[in-house]
Amino acid sequence: MATTRNAPDACTLLDADHKAVKKMFKDYDDLASSRAKSAEQKKLDLARQICQELTVHATIEEEIFYPALRAALKDTDLLAEAEVEHASAKDLIAQIEAMDTADEMFDAKVKVLGEYIDHHVKEERNEIFPKARAVRGLDLVTMREELQARKDALMAVEPA
Repeated sequence: MATTRNAPDACTLLDADHKAVKKMFKDYDDLASSRAKSAEQKKLDLARQICQELTVHATIEEEIFYPALRAALKDTDLLAEAEVEHASAKDLIAQIEAMDTADEMFDAKVKVLGEYIDHHVKEERNEIFPKARAVRGLDLVTMREELQARKDALMAVEPA
């Protein structure tokens, strides 16, 4: 099947994830500045949701998107950087998941995770996605379906 310019593709799906998580980080910032007693539990729940979304997103990129690009591109430096960024984010996610909002470092770690993700998203949007879309023979429309199926399977697994 030929990839049409406007058909939703793998990059479209990954970018939709980016936008959803960015909104969650903004919502978290709003909660972090709230003095309401209910904000603590909401912050914890939202931080856990952010961590799950990012973990699933990183997994589908690492299992499907990056390997396909690595095979198709000559210059894979950007992919190596992205994988290092994923490792840093995963480390921070593990720290956040092991904490409670009562810990004075909780908000700081969520904020820094958001900053890491912002940086990572900019590189994907501005550098990796355009390169992926320029590769002849890389069917990003079919890959979108693979990514979505894997994402659905991972999201169906309840977090531990």
